[in-house]
Amino acid sequence: MEIQEYNGTSLAYMGDAVMSLYVRELLLSKGYQKSKDLQKFSEAWVSAKAQAGFLNQLETEGFFTEEEWAIVLRGRNTNPKSKAKNADVITYRKATGLEAVFGWLYLMKKEERLLQLWQRIVALGDVK
Repeated sequence: MEIQEYNGTSLAYMGDAVMSLYVRELLLSKGYQKSKDLQKFSEAWVSAKAQAGFLNQLETEGFFTEEEWAIVLRGRNTNPKSKAKNADVITYRKATGLEAVFGWLYLMKKEERLLQLWQRIVALGDVK
């Protein structure tokens, strides 16, 4: 199956893993080592609320290319089988859209653009 044929859920599944890896690397590089701290601070990056906030800001900035935005929409418009634990449906769908573009960039081997996306999110996260 071609990557372009993957549905939004599949792209978000991969994107969740990619973003989680980046967050874990970031937290370790900042010196966090206790599991309770790692868990607590990772929530600021990977919760649906945080991801939806990042997506809103990136959209406002016009960060995404047309092609990337189509992937965001594919992820956002996916009808998930699971329900978010701590987020409303709109927030959860926005987070899924952000995860989808992470997954797509990773699978398409667009490493430079993936890094640009992550660095911008880190900058946004440091502002909070």
